[in-house]
Amino acid sequence: MELITSKVMIISSFLLVITMIETLAYSTRISGARVKLIATAISLFSTLVVVSRLSTTIQQPLTAKLIAEAPDINRLHFIEEQYRILMGLTSIGVLLGIFLFPTFINVFSRAIVQLSNERGSMITLFFKFFNIEGFKKVLKCFRLPRFTYLNGITLKTIPKRLFVINIIISAIFTTGVLSSIYASLLVPKDYAQAALMSSGIINGIATILLTLFIDPKASVLADRVMKNQIDYI
Repeated sequence: MELITSKVMIISSFLLVITMIETLAYSTRISGARVKLIATAISLFSTLVVVSRLSTTIQQPLTAKLIAEAPDINRLHFIEEQYRILMGLTSIGVLLGIFLFPTFINVFSRAIVQLSNERGSMITLFFKFFNIEGFKKVLKCFRLPRFTYLNGITLKTIPKRLFVINIIISAIFTTGVLSSIYASLLVPKDYAQAALMSSGIINGIATILLTLFIDPKASVLADRVMKNQIDYI
């Protein structure tokens, strides 16, 4: 049986887009600091994050189907390899988000100003950007990342605790669904359903931890940038 099936490709593409959106969502805070509309930026950030984190849970039924289609011979090894592909594409999604970060700082700067002008109407903003003219404007905002963006960033300026906590919580959130599905294969059949359902608990806890420990600190950093207390990055 082929390792890379059409279903694996669909799920991989889905995860790539979700992860890229969640990565790019953090650029809204920098955009908000640039245009001095932090509250509007947080609103846009919350919308993008809710969509991406909800989508992570939605992909569980799609991923669970891979188990049903796995061969009986070397089943665990086969699923492990497929999951490695999914995790690899998730990592690529993060890298694409980093690559497009400068571009979407410009895009979201315009979007935040437009959202403010539209008095917070996300639907109006959606229809203004998701059309041919909107895509042309996005293309005009394209910027390549430069090494000069890293000037001034040292071990002293990086908030180390925030950095480490974000890595740990993001890792838990990213692997929660896949881990619970894989765990359902390892435990006795009587506990398989409980293992599958645990993904909701894992992702719920990870979401709460992100909301409590990461999002507020990121907002404070954006406020300090806007007040010129720290440098714009």
